[in-house]
Amino acid sequence: MTAAEALSAWLEHLAHERRLSPRTLEAYGHIGPLYVAFLERHRGEALSLTDLGTVSAAEVRAHLAERRAGDGSDRPGRSGLAARSISQTLSAIRAFHGFLDRRCATPAPQLALVRGPRIKPSLPRPVSEDQALGLLAELQADLDAAPWEAARDRAVLTLLYGCGLRISEGLSLTRSDAPLGETLRITGKGGKTRIAPVLPAVREAVDDYLALLPFALSPDEPLFRARRGGPSSPRHVQATVQHLRGRLGLPASATPHALRHSFATHLLGAGADLRSIQELLGHASLSTTQKYTAVDAAHLLAAYADAHPRA
Repeated sequence: MTAAEALSAWLEHLAHERRLSPRTLEAYGHIGPLYVAFLERHRGEALSLTDLGTVSAAEVRAHLAERRAGDGSDRPGRSGLAARSISQTLSAIRAFHGFLDRRCATPAPQLALVRGPRIKPSLPRPVSEDQALGLLAELQADLDAAPWEAARDRAVLTLLYGCGLRISEGLSLTRSDAPLGETLRITGKGGKTRIAPVLPAVREAVDDYLALLPFALSPDEPLFRARRGGPSSPRHVQATVQHLRGRLGLPASATPHALRHSFATHLLGAGADLRSIQELLGHASLSTTQKYTAVDAAHLLAAYADAHPRA
């Protein structure tokens, strides 16, 4: 087996057995070929599966240094990668070699000597309750869009905030999912399913959109449609929020995904426990959900500093 064939087998494994999200597959499908191409360029010959087992820590570090400097990319003029992206690159390389170890009996022991860059943990950046409600209200007042398009955008953003969905999860709903019931079955990352409670306000927003939708859809077609009838895209949702935050004077951190963060933070602030929030968000690890406790504590300290006469 050649290195290229091993790489192809790994990507097939990720797509069909691990069932990773399209964005993760795209990222790994970009990182893997660059890594193999670097090794072949460095050694001056095409690599076999056996050669991949002899990769040294120095070679991996050299590849990461090249990516950090902005060289070795297949995109002209691309700048160097940030520390977080370098860490993701190393994670993908480890996953590739882990697959070769398990499936092809070809370990790469030197890889254990490579350490990624130190990354300062980042906290979720939610919007406040007033800001979230302001985004939704601004859509109702938007006279630039057709009524059905404004209703569509409001329904999508209400789903993100009211159910804690990712953009991809909201746009993956089909016509058969609506009208919404008391709960909604969501398929998230890795094909994992979870149940999300549906608030009356969320059902109302989706019903308003359905009443104005000018297209007849089959049960399996995506529920949210673009202006010309095709499926709505994540880029449109991002552009909509960008437009709204400009009109409302909100910071750049007010993104569609920030509404999901707000869902979790506001639940936590109202007394919900971490385990419940973990289930509602579909996090595989509780440590991911625990980030929201730091956000809530930060809000409490800020409120204390603003309100206490001795602060």
